[in-house]
Amino acid sequence: MPRVSGSDQYVGLVLVSHSAEIANGLAGLVGQVAGPEVPIAAAGGMPDGSFGTDGGEVLDALRAAANGAGAVVLMDLGSSVLAVRAALSELEPEELEHIVVADAPLVEGAVAAGVTASTGADVAEVADAAREARNVAKL
Repeated sequence: MPRVSGSDQYVGLVLVSHSAEIANGLAGLVGQVAGPEVPIAAAGGMPDGSFGTDGGEVLDALRAAANGAGAVVLMDLGSSVLAVRAALSELEPEELEHIVVADAPLVEGAVAAGVTASTGADVAEVADAAREARNVAKL
């Protein structure tokens, strides 16, 4: 689970995908636009390198993200969503208080959330930025 630098003073991101390459690449992209202060964890793919979502890796990422200023979780689809839901059910109530799952497009939402987190925004504002990315027109 790569983590792109980070500080406990900034809201972090947990990026969950079926693909390790997508999760890690997106973490790198968001890290470039958000800066090194924003903690970013990527969870994607299966331990054998195949596509899928490793629930244990997701749980570890969420537990780590529950420290500090909290984190916003974004995921792609299918088993990523199921793995996040299952991991959330394993967290303690005090851990859940620091985690917000955003129903947002993975790439656009992660970039918007990362930029917003870099301003020192709180977890609710970062999650709102991710969700608002759903409405950004591309053409």
